Amino acid sequence: MGAFTKESVGKRMAVVYLETKQETVRDEQGNVLRDENGKAIVKRRTTEEVISNAVIRGHFSNRFETTGLDSVQEANDLSLLLRAGALAAPVYIIEERTIGPSLGQDNIDKGFRSVIIGFIAVLFFMAFWYRKFGMIANFALGLNLVIIVAVLSLLQATLTLPGIAGIVLTVGMAVDANVLIFERIREELRNGNSPQNSIHSGYEKALMTIADANITTLIAAFVLFVVGTGPIKGFAITLSIGIVTSMFTAIMVSRAIVNLVYGGKRIKDISI
Repeated sequence: MGAFTKESVGKRMAVVYLETKQETVRDEQGNVLRDENGKAIVKRRTTEEVISNAVIRGHFSNRFETTGLDSVQEANDLSLLLRAGALAAPVYIIEERTIGPSLGQDNIDKGFRSVIIGFIAVLFFMAFWYRKFGMIANFALGLNLVIIVAVLSLLQATLTLPGIAGIVLTVGMAVDANVLIFERIREELRNGNSPQNSIHSGYEKALMTIADANITTLIAAFVLFVVGTGPIKGFAITLSIGIVTSMFTAIMVSRAIVNLVYGGKRIKDISI
């Protein structure tokens, strides 16, 4: 506009208002004409109307002057029409589709299947690799999942896909503490310690390592909750709950079961 008006001082400049309408085609009897697919035939009609025909008095910059407006009200009306015509491209509905809840439900079902598959795979590995101690860890893992669901129910949280992802991650992290403890017990047994001393040393020496690993993960989950939005917060909440419950079940619950099975007894060998 600046370049055009600079070269056209003294000439007329009209403002043309274009309006595109979509109309249904009808026959002489007024019936709607349809195509071979049964859809109504529509046509577009564009009308043009000159709403201003002014003389350019100066270069359009921060201050300029035109003629052809008789009053302030007419200037306001012209301004309103110009703003209304800023989006000149008409919008028509060509196709309309409705997405039902089946897609989201399918993703949730797949998420639950991933939890079940991961849970069963961890159970088999722990039972095969650590034998009786692995079965104790499996019980603690199952209790861990029950506690997570119970806490989420108390919070009235909606389990979304990111939340399911947090549970899947927790399944793997929950047995990580037991792996550290059981490997420490094996190491103590290889060093010639008695089974009772090995169990005590395994839980005692692995405690700080487990705490350090889980606290750092908890810090990362807290940052995700503070910085993230929407699904990220859901993942952070589920992960945080899983970290706290996994520490409780992996350390206290498994230790209580081990004490129940082996505590106060003279044993020469343990199944680990």
